[in-house]
Amino acid sequence: MMHDSGMPTADRPPVPQQEAADSGRLEEGAAAIGRRVRLLREERAISLSTLARSAGVGKATLSGLENGTRNPTLETLYAVTAQLGVPLGAVLAGPASAPSVRGAAVRATLLEVFTEAGATYELYRMRVAPGPGQVSPPHRAGVTEHVTVFAGVLRAGPVDAPLSAAAGGHLRWTSDVPHCYAAVGDEEVTASLLLRYPRD
Repeated sequence: MMHDSGMPTADRPPVPQQEAADSGRLEEGAAAIGRRVRLLREERAISLSTLARSAGVGKATLSGLENGTRNPTLETLYAVTAQLGVPLGAVLAGPASAPSVRGAAVRATLLEVFTEAGATYELYRMRVAPGPGQVSPPHRAGVTEHVTVFAGVLRAGPVDAPLSAAAGGHLRWTSDVPHCYAAVGDEEVTASLLLRYPRD
């Protein structure tokens, strides 16, 4: 989910060692994510063009994702998995490897996946950077998000009616509409994110 800034290598600021390691790990996982997306698409007999169109992403973007040549953003993965009818975790490595995905403002690390009668749950550690927020596409009907804020002030929820919570606060909303995440002020937000996907 990192996009090349286009700066010549010599002009780029030094990358902290941990950030470089995280980025490398993410790039190594891109091919595996792409294989899982392709398998899910082919299992459903959906063409590349049809999935790209329904997810609202470019055909070249989806092709690059499936081939492992593009590092997918969180927004793209949400859009694609929603159209495939699967949780985001279905295209990520298992929680044991703590896979992380990034979007315009959000970095989410998968911690746990568990199921009960009627639902699948995914638990993420979430960080929201200060600055412009992030808008995520709708999930399938009935998906809910539950956020507990540990640090910072978070504005999140449906784009038309966002909610706010400071450290110690909790937010909940139904995510079958476009929804947003933004840090209020200059402090990074740290939080847990629990997604509940109803099972058919």
